[in-house]
Amino acid sequence: MACESYDFDLLCIGSGPAGQRAAIQAAKFGKKVALVERRRILGGVCVETGTIPSKTFREAVLSSNSVTHHFDQHMGYRYQSRATAGQLLARVEEVVRREVEVVTDQLRRNDVALFHGDAAFRDAHTVTVTAEDGVRAITAANIVIAVGTVPALADSVKFDGEFLLSSDDVPRLKQLPRHMVVVGGGIIGVEYASMFAALNIHVTLIDKRTRLMEFLDSEIVEELIHQMRNRHVTFRLGEAVERVDVIDGPPRRVVLTLESGKRVVSESVLYAAGRMGATDNLNLRVAGLTAGKRGHLKVDAQFRTEVPHIFAAGDVIGHPSLASTSALQGRHVACHAFGVEVEPTSEHFPVGIYAIPEISMVGPPEHDLTERRIPYETGVARYREIARGQILGDDSGLVKLLFHREGRQLLAVHAIGTGATELIHIGQAVLDLGGKLDYFLRTAFNYPTLAECYKVAALDAHNKLAMTASCAQKEAT
Repeated sequence: MACESYDFDLLCIGSGPAGQRAAIQAAKFGKKVALVERRRILGGVCVETGTIPSKTFREAVLSSNSVTHHFDQHMGYRYQSRATAGQLLARVEEVVRREVEVVTDQLRRNDVALFHGDAAFRDAHTVTVTAEDGVRAITAANIVIAVGTVPALADSVKFDGEFLLSSDDVPRLKQLPRHMVVVGGGIIGVEYASMFAALNIHVTLIDKRTRLMEFLDSEIVEELIHQMRNRHVTFRLGEAVERVDVIDGPPRRVVLTLESGKRVVSESVLYAAGRMGATDNLNLRVAGLTAGKRGHLKVDAQFRTEVPHIFAAGDVIGHPSLASTSALQGRHVACHAFGVEVEPTSEHFPVGIYAIPEISMVGPPEHDLTERRIPYETGVARYREIARGQILGDDSGLVKLLFHREGRQLLAVHAIGTGATELIHIGQAVLDLGGKLDYFLRTAFNYPTLAECYKVAALDAHNKLAMTASCAQKEAT
């Protein structure tokens, strides 16, 4: 039962993975729960414009390429028909609709009260919800801010959703360009750049950093760049955009002037230069809260803000900004809010990058271990050595395992290629359970599967360690 002075025990602002899981978990504790969503559909950015649409779009691209490849291989000529935006995004609309139904059903089955509208604090326990039918005030003993993020956009650029796009505009594309510039070489920029390149769109990727995604293993990044260049992606690294001009046609063109003086001409520009916490309109000040310069909120280990009964979870608190970790955070918020003990989240969470080819990792990259002076050995398996890789036609994928040189514990797994984001979970489980090299050496994996990469990579590491030990023994004698 809600505290007598409040309408609800818990109020969640935002229905993405964090808000949804917090609301459902609190409801399962028998609490009275409400959820506010400003978007037209439930599921937050994850379902409407982010994770679900982008990953579904990727599958549509791969499916389109598979059809084209079939004609190339078996019909004896180049199949010229290009997929249209409508064809590719039809599947996106279908999957989004189904996911919205799932989220809505889960919330209603758990008796979570749903409110659509823009939320803003009136005070630390009161939130006003502004909708088309008016404004209402809702009070709650505990409040969760799970509003997600919005694209970080250049103030000087007038985004129109057709020629000048943010990442949120891609699921609403009406027409595919023949040339595209992607500004931003982070996860979102690289994912979309690789997808559009796979559609035979000439892509130029611009990023002010000289190295893409520095948190990734350098060998994995090199392989990604190699494959993207094979699809005619042009990289302009170490470059920043100074000015964007739209030249009326026909045909209409976008001209980007870089700080170095270079000019890039394209049919369209996709800005993917990061995202910011969607906190601007929450009136945080009256609740005693302050967001950082990128709209993020600071929280403690229990996801409490500086106001103890107000929590924040998901992308709005920054790193790691993954749907999977956001869902875990939401559940933990409900537990902490109502004094229910919960095991801390594992530090070994997987990162999945749904580029073409896809990338996944769990644990630190080689350069991090080197900087920390942790002795390690690598074991590598390449898909071209694996029967399943040959069956799939993927001869460029690889799995890299990092083991402690002395204790032989698994330290990290890095993968690129078909199924990498699924394959990583074997390594995640072994890593979280403190497994060692010997586990992979004595374990049988289904054949033919990509999981066999773990056996091959472990044998590679074992041979290297044995060679090192032999040399050390000879030196000692």
